Amino acid sequence: MSEDRTPWHLWVVGIVGVLWNSFGCYDFAMSMIGGDVYLRDAGMTDAQIAYFNAMPAWMIAVWAIGVWGALLGALLLLLRNKLALPVFAASLTAYALSLVYTYALSNGGAVMGQAMWIMQSVILVACVFFFWYAWFARKRGLLR
Repeated sequence: MSEDRTPWHLWVVGIVGVLWNSFGCYDFAMSMIGGDVYLRDAGMTDAQIAYFNAMPAWMIAVWAIGVWGALLGALLLLLRNKLALPVFAASLTAYALSLVYTYALSNGGAVMGQAMWIMQSVILVACVFFFWYAWFARKRGLLR
């Protein structure tokens, strides 16, 4: 196999990453644009919506960095750009900060309930995987 040829697994991970992270960006954008109507349609209770609306601006910025950074990381991965690794690192760091806010600095864990904890765990696994894969691809010389 030529060194310039993109391996099949990079295409799979990159495309899955774009699709997965596009939903995070969609959710962020709709939460900002659609407000309470979108949140209620997503199944949030009044208490959850109130919690969401009380989030500080820095937390909204952290959320934006997390989701848009992950999408950018996936696109950079498809372009075989070495910046995919630090971008995924920034996204993972932002997500970790959001978990600290939700479960240590606020009552988000209690308000959002167990279903949110499960989803947060799935998102964390995905973030770690995309970061690891970018590290793997960079180490193997797949990213330039």
